Amino acid sequence: MVLDLLLIAVAITLDPLPIMAFVLVLSSYRGVWRGLAFILAWLACLVAVIALVLLFTGGQPPPPRSPPSTAALAAKLAIGVGLVLYGAHRRRVHRAPQAATEAKGRAEHASDPHGGTGRMSPWSAAALAVFLQPWGLVAAAATVVVRADLSHFASFAALFGFVLLATGSLLAAELYTVFAPEAAGVRLARLRSWLQEHQEPAIVVGCLVLGLWLTGNSIYQLTS
Repeated sequence: MVLDLLLIAVAITLDPLPIMAFVLVLSSYRGVWRGLAFILAWLACLVAVIALVLLFTGGQPPPPRSPPSTAALAAKLAIGVGLVLYGAHRRRVHRAPQAATEAKGRAEHASDPHGGTGRMSPWSAAALAVFLQPWGLVAAAATVVVRADLSHFASFAALFGFVLLATGSLLAAELYTVFAPEAAGVRLARLRSWLQEHQEPAIVVGCLVLGLWLTGNSIYQLTS
């Protein structure tokens, strides 16, 4: 469970689109507070999904080969296959440049809905976090959390580590802006530009690597 959650958390925290949008949020009027609203909404989504899964399982993993256990593995397998197919599709067709530009434009407009004035509300920042949450990866994490056993401290540590790591890039950018606002503004703008240039290969590699891992791991568990 721990390795699965670690890989998924890394994929979530390195997802380029939320990072680019978050940089825009930080650059808006009173961006630190808007960034905090973004992070809190992001965390709320992760915690809510974990809480729902644990409520369903009662904090005890279902027995191996039981219908809930098999269903969770089947769902993880489906997500893994879906990620592989999606990554392969994007790699094959290379997605038209204008489509990528439109996607970035939507993110920029959502994070600055007042036409560039930079005066977005905290509620808008929070809604943006929910909208940009990589729900496919979060769903993959949910299929892993099913195996969490709350009678062991290690499970609590793994879940806490997952949430912290999945939010790590946002927390780092927020803290950097708080303690070094001028340097952060310049370097985060450069980071956003770099991510825009390398967004497509990052998504392809991330989908293929994580998808292959989830697929192989699920098949192994289903057949062992």
